[in-house]
Amino acid sequence: MNNAKILIIEDDTAIADLLSYGLTEEGFQTRSASNGAAGMSELQQFHPDLLLLDWMLPDQSGLDICKKATADYNIPIFMITAKSDITDKILGLEFGADDYITKPFDLREVVARIRTILRRFEQANQRDKNGLKKEVIRFNNVEINVGERYVRKNSQTVELTPKEYDLLMALVRNPGRTFTRSELLDMVWGYHFAGDTRTVDTHIQRLRKKLDRTECIATVFGIGYKFKKKED
Repeated sequence: MNNAKILIIEDDTAIADLLSYGLTEEGFQTRSASNGAAGMSELQQFHPDLLLLDWMLPDQSGLDICKKATADYNIPIFMITAKSDITDKILGLEFGADDYITKPFDLREVVARIRTILRRFEQANQRDKNGLKKEVIRFNNVEINVGERYVRKNSQTVELTPKEYDLLMALVRNPGRTFTRSELLDMVWGYHFAGDTRTVDTHIQRLRKKLDRTECIATVFGIGYKFKKKED
């Protein structure tokens, strides 16, 4: 984990240098970019294990970078933001970020959170390597390849963000079980998440739309959600 590669996209030179120095001292490999365009280029060339991303960049929003990165790369994203409003933080997480921290921050907390994110991501990948590569889950016209982490509907790939995929798997793995929104937050976003249950509702709506299967992910009014598998 200490040899993990971290890409820092941050336009404040002092903050970028601080992060790069501190993370390098902790054994990580780092590269930095000062804007979105340079960051996307580095993302393609450097192949980082984690993206440390500033919300406000000079050429584009960090949210746009977050959206592109989650669509094209299977890597965790840790956002740095000067925005303290909870709505803004939830928005970042809904765009695919795995965690966030507000400025000013303590470098030790950044390192601790990065280690936690990488540990969880590594554990998930290890489970895939230990026998899940050939596991395929099918329901109706939807197919989930567990090891490869891709979803198809009518043989067409469905583009899901990492959190959308994890949420789908939490439900699919437990057909018939009703989860509260808080339980799903803990399972998918982890205990560091400081948002509210609206995040779950938003992701459920997106899953239903992308899968075109509103009847499979059922709302249990006053409680939460459950997966109802209907065999073909």
